[in-house]
Amino acid sequence: MPSLDQALPAALAARENLLPDLHTQGTDCYRLFHGSQEGAGGLTIDRYGPQLMVQSFHQTLSRDELLALHEQVNETLGFATLLVYNDRSKGNSRVDRSDAVYSANDNALVDLVGREWGLNYRVRGRHAGQDPLLFLDLRNARGWVQRHAAGKSVLNLFAYTCGVGLNAAAGGASEVVNLDFAEGNLAVGRENGALNPDLPAMQFVQSDYFPAIRQWAGLPIAARRGQKLPSYPRLDQRQFDLVFLDPPAWAKSAFGTVDLLRDYQSLLKPAILATAEDGTLVCCNNLAKIAMDEWREQVLRCAAKLGRPVREYEQLQPAQDFPSQDGNPPLKTLVLHF
Repeated sequence: MPSLDQALPAALAARENLLPDLHTQGTDCYRLFHGSQEGAGGLTIDRYGPQLMVQSFHQTLSRDELLALHEQVNETLGFATLLVYNDRSKGNSRVDRSDAVYSANDNALVDLVGREWGLNYRVRGRHAGQDPLLFLDLRNARGWVQRHAAGKSVLNLFAYTCGVGLNAAAGGASEVVNLDFAEGNLAVGRENGALNPDLPAMQFVQSDYFPAIRQWAGLPIAARRGQKLPSYPRLDQRQFDLVFLDPPAWAKSAFGTVDLLRDYQSLLKPAILATAEDGTLVCCNNLAKIAMDEWREQVLRCAAKLGRPVREYEQLQPAQDFPSQDGNPPLKTLVLHF
């Protein structure tokens, strides 16, 4: 990767002022190199507490490149990080055993702890899923929730490992409900809760999004013609003061299809109905091909058609460790106040 020699030092220098600020606020999980925007597409370098996670999506790093970047990062941070290299350029193999330098040592692969906004998170360099257990570009949104959750009932949709719920609890929420389809994700969420024993307990609901949100919103759950729906938890209709909607780009189940490009409204409408009349909905869209202006108009129009016009809104930008050359980062976050 010829450009890495110049790109990585420049990226680390650009974070010279950011990193002390993050450390002061109790954060040691952040992106050190955002390759698509900083000169080496398909490469990311992230710190998760004591661990350095390097991931390549297009081209395998050479032995010398991997050793050199590890040395540069260690020099910048002032300590020896535990290196994990996930090469996802070859059929998502993630482990290249042709050279010992590509195989992480045992200390790097044990369960570790990272911190963000003063909270503890479980860190695993490799696990059953492909993605890290904490999406770092959502850090500013999690911080916003922590600052605005006091006294509120909070619903965290597509909760993954429940970072948003954890921040709501830390911010003094009266109730936190985390919804996710995968029990493995919620299990990590429970671990995160246990790693912060001073926080009040959170609730966890394992369910497909559509039957859960439609019950909370007071909408019927319809089966496709000739098909019987799988079982799902029964939930009472209700509204929440603060709802957080962060769906994946695409997913399909017997209950419906998550498709951020073609049908964001089917996700958004019931989430709005599950939000209290004077409540707040934070919604996200992580598709790079959709511009913020276009998506924002779609969201505001959808709310107005439902009879729930947005009183005011604000846009949350990812932090400085996720630079965007064109000002249109893939992750877009809107805070809607009804």
